[in-house]
Amino acid sequence: SRDEHEAVAGASHFLEHLLFKGTRRRSAREIAEAIDAVGGEANAFTSQEYTCFYARVLDRDVGVALDVIGDMIREAACNVDDVEAERRVVLEEILMHLDSPDELAHSLFCEAHFGGHPLGREVLGSEASVRAVGRDDIAGWYQRHYQPDNVVVAAAGNVAHDHIVAGVRHALGEHGAPAPSSPVRTAPGERGHGVAVRSRPTEQTQVVLGGPGLPRGDERRWAVAVLDVALGGSMASRLFQEIRERRGLAYTVGSEQAQHVDAGTFNVFAGTNPSQVGELVEVLRAQLDDVRQQGLSDEELARARASLAGSIVLGLEDTGSRMVRLGRSQITGTPLLDVDAVLARIDAVDHDAVAEAAQAVLSGPFTLALVGPVDDVDVTALAEHCAAA
Repeated sequence: SRDEHEAVAGASHFLEHLLFKGTRRRSAREIAEAIDAVGGEANAFTSQEYTCFYARVLDRDVGVALDVIGDMIREAACNVDDVEAERRVVLEEILMHLDSPDELAHSLFCEAHFGGHPLGREVLGSEASVRAVGRDDIAGWYQRHYQPDNVVVAAAGNVAHDHIVAGVRHALGEHGAPAPSSPVRTAPGERGHGVAVRSRPTEQTQVVLGGPGLPRGDERRWAVAVLDVALGGSMASRLFQEIRERRGLAYTVGSEQAQHVDAGTFNVFAGTNPSQVGELVEVLRAQLDDVRQQGLSDEELARARASLAGSIVLGLEDTGSRMVRLGRSQITGTPLLDVDAVLARIDAVDHDAVAEAAQAVLSGPFTLALVGPVDDVDVTALAEHCAAA
C-alpha cells in the first residue's frame, strides 16, 4: 500500500478482494468450490510492502492450489459489477475497523508518527478514497503489478521443489509482460511527535505511545526483539507485571515493533478507564525510561532470550508460518537465515546490545495516540511525556 498514490489509497487491498471475485474461466463461486472440494482453504492479506495470496491443501492437491491461485493472479476479470459489489464489502471492512478502538489507536499512531508519508496511511484506504477509486484505476493497478515476473512463490510442507516449479510454470507461464519497474520509495523524513486524539464513546480509552524503530535489515533488530519481549511481550514482562498485576490499570497491555525496508516503529499500548489515562501514560513513559537508563536484569535478559527463541521454534512447526517466512524473505530482500543462525543471533544478545537497542528505540521524541472518551484528558500535560529523553 505504500506504493499507492493518495488518490488511489487502498487500491492494493481492494484488488486483493477483487481477485477472489472471478477470472476469465472461473466465477467467484467456482474459485471457492475448487478449494472446498479438496478440503482446503484460501485467503489473502495486504501489508504496506506486499500482498500475499495463499492456500492450504493436502500435499496431493498442491496442483489444485497452484492452478486456482495462478488463475486468479493471471486472469482476474475485474468486472465493473464485481468492483461495485466489492466496494461495498471493503467499505464495511473499513467501518468494522473504525468500530475497533484498539485497531484505530494503532492506525492513529502511525498516521501521526509518519505524517503525510504513505506508511502513515491505513492499508484499507479511507472511506473517501475507496468510494472514489474507479474500475479503471483498479484494473490499471492490476495490469501494472500482477505480472508473473513480479511474483514470488513460496511453499512449505511435504512438497518436492521440482514439482512446485513445474506447477508454477503451468499456472503462471514461463514469461509474461516484463516485470514492472520497482516502485520509487522514499524513506520517511522527520517523524511526527506529540499527542493525537480521536474521541469515541467507549468505556475505555486506548493508549499507544511510541517512536521510531529499526528497519528490517538493521542487525540491531535481534536486540530490539529481545527488548520487546522483556518490556511487553509476555505475562512476565515489565509492563504486564507493573501495569496489570501491580497497579491494576489495564487488562490488555504490551509492546510491539513494526519493521519496513527503510523504517520502523516501536510502541507500547494499553486500554484503561478514561479517568486513569494520565497515570497510565506516566507509568508507561517511566518504564521506557527505566529500561533505557538501567537496562535489563540478568534474569530478565535470559528469560527474554529463551522466550523469543522458543516462540520462533514453535512457530516453525506450522507450515503456514514457514511459507510466510520464505516468501517475505524473498520479496523484501531480507537474507533468509536457518533456524540455528537465528537462535545464535538471539543468544548473542547481551546487556550492551540491549542498551544500544534501547537508546535507538526508547529515546523519543514519542507519539501518543488516544482513542476513546478524551474530553477530560489534559493533552498539554500528556504532551510532556512525549519529549525526547
